Amino acid sequence: MKRITILIADDEAEIADLVALHLEKEGYNYIKVSDGKEAIRIIQNQKIDLAILDIMMPELNGYEVTRQIREHYQMPIIFLSAKSSDLDKISGLVMGADDYMTKPFNPMELVARVNAQLRRAMQLNQAVNEYESSLEVGGLTIYPDQRKVILYDEAIELTPKEFDILVLLAGHSQKVFSAESIFQNVWGESYYEIGNNTVMVHIRTLRKKLGEDKNKNKNKFITTVWGVGYKFNG
Repeated sequence: MKRITILIADDEAEIADLVALHLEKEGYNYIKVSDGKEAIRIIQNQKIDLAILDIMMPELNGYEVTRQIREHYQMPIIFLSAKSSDLDKISGLVMGADDYMTKPFNPMELVARVNAQLRRAMQLNQAVNEYESSLEVGGLTIYPDQRKVILYDEAIELTPKEFDILVLLAGHSQKVFSAESIFQNVWGESYYEIGNNTVMVHIRTLRKKLGEDKNKNKNKFITTVWGVGYKFNG
């Protein structure tokens, strides 16, 4: 069976070596690169199962690398960065990262998060088979297996997290999910301080892409249940 391959993109050689050492002990293959352009080249040319990215890298920073990855690939992304403010963390998650760790870091915690993200990715792939081939609601059609969304005959581009939130809500129409429940289901992590803001930002951008900011009925697809959470109108 092919071993999982993880990309480590960090221009600090000592950090990259430390991460590689612990991933190797866990039984993973790894590839190390020191700049963003090389990270993209590797991803385009071979199968990568998960990427660990620094933000402040030469050539292309981690945000831009994530943006380019998310145009074509769904692998989990973990930011490992010295940028430690809540705004940095929220920005990273909104850009499409699945997790965010700050330096200095505990290598064993990083390995645990890698394991969790790979487990979650496998569970999501399996869960797709539980849904119908498509979900159709009032001009909106969702194709979970293709990760495609059509709104009034026009494809709309969603980030992986926006798509996962939409499938979660639409797949359980009229069920109210708290922000904590959405965070735990979609990010696969325990709810923590920035979780609420992260969910709110993703719901806001998801609504905008669904055209709800252009309609008089703002909550056409996603309704806010004040003090409780969010539900999908199916």
